[in-house]
Amino acid sequence: MKKQHWVRVAQLADIPVRGARRLKYQGTTIALFRTVDNTVYAIGDQCPHKGGPLSQGIVHDNCVTCPLHNWVISLETGEAQGADEGQVSVYLVKIEEDTVLIDVSNHVEPEPAGIQSIPVSIS
Repeated sequence: MKKQHWVRVAQLADIPVRGARRLKYQGTTIALFRTVDNTVYAIGDQCPHKGGPLSQGIVHDNCVTCPLHNWVISLETGEAQGADEGQVSVYLVKIEEDTVLIDVSNHVEPEPAGIQSIPVSIS
């Protein structure tokens, strides 16, 4: 099992309730979503259907609906719902003192243990 590698990416207040923000990390666009119960999820920002920007979709329950063709993607598993098939990357998220951190261990080799601050652009 890979060791987790947590990076600070945003403050909770940066992500609107039932909304999203995008961030770039090493060439990958990741979408951060905040549900009505203040749970934060992080998934790849491209719909598995036609690459639509999930961060521009509608957040409902623990899902997001792609703005291009209405595919519904689970924020928990990254899987397309219903009869649709496909999946996006899912990142573990934790919140510490209103700071949102994601585990990027699947994309980079971890550096020394602990939490690292990285430059990310959030939009």
